[in-house]
Amino acid sequence: MRRAVITASATAAGVVLLLSLKPHDPAATHAISSANTGGDGGSTGGTGAAQGADASARTVTGSAADTRYGPVQVKVTVAGGRISSIDVVQYPTRDRRDQEINEYAIPVLNQEAIAAQSADIDVVSGATYTSDGYTRSLQSALDQLKG
Repeated sequence: MRRAVITASATAAGVVLLLSLKPHDPAATHAISSANTGGDGGSTGGTGAAQGADASARTVTGSAADTRYGPVQVKVTVAGGRISSIDVVQYPTRDRRDQEINEYAIPVLNQEAIAAQSADIDVVSGATYTSDGYTRSLQSALDQLKG
């Protein structure tokens, strides 16, 4: 009996520690989604920064990366040698769950890629396939910009 209590306590403590490693802030998630949902809001920021260097702004669409749930394809705008905006042209929307996952994951992926200025970003938990397709398509777009 004592062994069962100790095992259950240790398991509960382990779960609590694992959950506390990466805190999830729903308010921050909502703010990210709201900021990128408008599309024009994100583009305006990039356009505003590139107004003086409008001639140097380039937009390239990466190749569509096939995933288990459907293709993912991104369009990257680079101004002044930096990624200024990323639009996801194509992503899985087969069912409501796909839409739910990608509504959360895509703004996070966009934010991380712009912050990193590369395709070397973390996978969004719960959106592994979308994250993989996103990084492959983003890398193909960045490769086109180099070449």
